Amino acid sequence: MRDRLRAAAIDLRPLRRPNYRRLWFGSSVSVIGTQLTAVAVLLQVYALTKSSFAVGLVGLFALIGLVGVGLYGGSIADALDRRRISLLTSSGLALLSVVLVVQALLDLRSVALLYGVILVQAALFGIDSPSRQAMIPRLIDVSELPAANALSQVSMNAGFTIGPLLAGLLVAANHGSYWLPYGIDVLTFAAALYAVWRLPPMPPAGGGTRAGVASVVEGFRFLGRQPVLLMSFLVDIVAMVFGMPRALFPALAGEFYGGGAATVGVLTAAIAVGAVVPVLLSGLLRNVHRHGRAVVVSIVVWGLAIAAFGFTRRLWLGLLCLAVAGAADAVSAVFRSTILQEATPDELRGRLGGVFIVVVAGGPRLGDVESGSVAALTSTEFAVVSGGVACVFGVLALAAAVPAFVRFDARKLRHGQGQLDLVPDAEEPA
Repeated sequence: MRDRLRAAAIDLRPLRRPNYRRLWFGSSVSVIGTQLTAVAVLLQVYALTKSSFAVGLVGLFALIGLVGVGLYGGSIADALDRRRISLLTSSGLALLSVVLVVQALLDLRSVALLYGVILVQAALFGIDSPSRQAMIPRLIDVSELPAANALSQVSMNAGFTIGPLLAGLLVAANHGSYWLPYGIDVLTFAAALYAVWRLPPMPPAGGGTRAGVASVVEGFRFLGRQPVLLMSFLVDIVAMVFGMPRALFPALAGEFYGGGAATVGVLTAAIAVGAVVPVLLSGLLRNVHRHGRAVVVSIVVWGLAIAAFGFTRRLWLGLLCLAVAGAADAVSAVFRSTILQEATPDELRGRLGGVFIVVVAGGPRLGDVESGSVAALTSTEFAVVSGGVACVFGVLALAAAVPAFVRFDARKLRHGQGQLDLVPDAEEPA
């Protein structure tokens, strides 16, 4: 029994490598600050406008920044030193958080300024994230990729738990003042910058390709020849566009549960809390080889849980539904990331990483627009329930259209996959 529990427990092998360990820790700290800001912005926009549609527009401006720059950012990651790119973009993101602190302290009450900062943040994130993602397979062994993706889910969901809870509590305790969550976000960038600074140079394999439209097109051509990889993007778009009710949390907190900012933080954190459970048992994921099937099942569970959440009026039951949804989404994310990293050559990882971040980060933001618009036209309850149902039917339709995705067996891919180059760990201690 003890051996079975040990085999099921989270796989920590990637953390034995100092370079990866520092990068993981820095990202873990930074994502807490990012979520502090994300929730504080939603609360501030809702406080200024009292409109779920206005809150949904936060997602639209973020989406514009991501789509406008993210794909090109991937080509930059395949052309230049990925370490240097990440240092520059992280510094820019920290400066934007300083702008949010200043506007909150001066009480400018400008929704347009908030939208503008979110747009530029998303654009910089669209450059930074492909570079970071492209570095990870160079820091660990190919056999450790599922474990590394599970660890990434741990850090992300810890941030999605601590950040929203802390943001809601800080705003509530400070009587609607927003400068403190933004200020903490500024401080968390120090950990991320230090981790990247300690890495060796990380140029793309083969010296890189020239950044530009032709480079982006080359990445899309590769993606078009990989139906399984393409499907890993499409199913996540369906899940997030229709199934993510985040923009409705400020309205739901008051309409359903009679709460305020702290309740918004709890609702947002519930998804991340649920996501921790399967990740802590990531040892079991090593035995799952049909990654496409696992993704489809996970997204169906996600959609059903979100639809059920729309019918709840008791806070504990609503939190349980969101936690189940979060657990399903975590499993989907682990396998979608693994498919991407294993199936993409190093010289294309930046560009495919750009597509990935546009989908992963842009999908929920487009979902903010969708849910906010549907709620404005119908009702908050209908927006949540209809989104969950549409998610289920959408992913099942895609699975039926591309059966190769459901049949995909990672063992066959790995059999023909060459060894990935490892960046030597630094000799000095972590």
